[in-house]
Amino acid sequence: MTDSMAETSDIPTGIVIVDHGSRLDQSNKMLEEVAAAFARKFAGQYQIVEPAHMEIAEPSIATAFGKCVSRGAKRVVVCPFFLGPGKHWTQDIPRLTAEAARKFPEVKYHVTPTLGIDDLILQLLDKRVRECVEQDYLCEKCRGTGRRGETA
Repeated sequence: MTDSMAETSDIPTGIVIVDHGSRLDQSNKMLEEVAAAFARKFAGQYQIVEPAHMEIAEPSIATAFGKCVSRGAKRVVVCPFFLGPGKHWTQDIPRLTAEAARKFPEVKYHVTPTLGIDDLILQLLDKRVRECVEQDYLCEKCRGTGRRGETA
């Protein structure tokens, strides 16, 4: 590790994982589960992890950013839980993050790229397809949802 890496790795860093936000509570709770699982899996690297929703639901980006700072973060990395680099990534999330950061001028921040095209995403797509195929397109998760192609 270089000296500059050693210096910056000692700086408390908050991670904000942000999705769009939904009117469906189960969707918003899923992001909380993702953030909690990320925090557990990478506890040795990141001690401060908070979920946020871009709009519609709380916690907002501002709320999550503030929680990171109150937990000791001197840097905040905002990670969009989005596949592609649309308007939310190019405009909305950077704007909302900058607004949140104004209250904490001593804190540096950065918005990461979206999840994008990555071998891990391709593996996950393959996993989902195999689950359907292996269950002859009749998985129980989708029973009665209109996603199984069932006829009445």
